[in-house]
Amino acid sequence: MLFGVFASHSPESCPLNDKNSKKIFLEISKKIELSIKKHNIEKIVGFYMSVLEHQWIIILDANNAHDIETMCIDVGISATSTVKIVPLNEFSKVIKKLTSK
Repeated sequence: MLFGVFASHSPESCPLNDKNSKKIFLEISKKIELSIKKHNIEKIVGFYMSVLEHQWIIILDANNAHDIETMCIDVGISATSTVKIVPLNEFSKVIKKLTSK
């Protein structure tokens, strides 16, 4: 199942402006890679950022949102950002569902 992890932080806590956030941020990618199996995450589909909006979007293939929540805490994402975890559907699957009724 696909999930979108939407994380946002304030300009003051941005890794570009805060040394502690920068340290956490530089370790996150490595920590995610090391912990995906532990948290039952199948794979990272995409990891995107909007620097000026202070937002990250991570698309994960995972079993459930609770595992993603635990991973976000363990790897440090939630230490500097507010996190929203949203289940996602592929557009083509939604269209198929709509046209089959």
